Amino acid sequence: MSTDNDKIAGWIHGRLPDDWFTEPAEVTVDREEIYVVGRIAAPEGETDAEKAEAALGRIARFREDTRDARIGIAREAEHRFDKKVAWGVRCGEESRLFTHLAVPVMTRLRQKQRLVLDTLVEAGVARSRSEALAWCVKLVGENADDWLGRLREAMSEVQKVREEGPGAA
Repeated sequence: MSTDNDKIAGWIHGRLPDDWFTEPAEVTVDREEIYVVGRIAAPEGETDAEKAEAALGRIARFREDTRDARIGIAREAEHRFDKKVAWGVRCGEESRLFTHLAVPVMTRLRQKQRLVLDTLVEAGVARSRSEALAWCVKLVGENADDWLGRLREAMSEVQKVREEGPGAA
């Protein structure tokens, strides 16, 4: 995580009410958006189905009860960091994002890559090439978490070395 991302995460952690989450919120930052995802207390229940439904109820209650405060924090953060804020909650095994952006990205693909997307569209997996590409990225992200995590750690180390190098302020 870069120094700017550390500052953003620190500000968010300092701004969040202490009683919202059972552990520090996960703050993820990219060029356009800040994700704030916190864990709330898991409900107890007799069956897995009962626990799952109770968790969804707690998530809905949290969303409604904290709406005004979340909007206020998001406005402050958006003004301060020039990024939108997305909110989410984890409760037991359930996880929900309340608000988040779908940002267009441009890419150039060779024919072999376009054929992959076209196959997904023709098979009904996706409605468009854009949706097929988003599906592929999501699938890679889910199946390459360990590798992507190691890559992010390595990039963080490179950033630290750059900041310590000649000409660093």
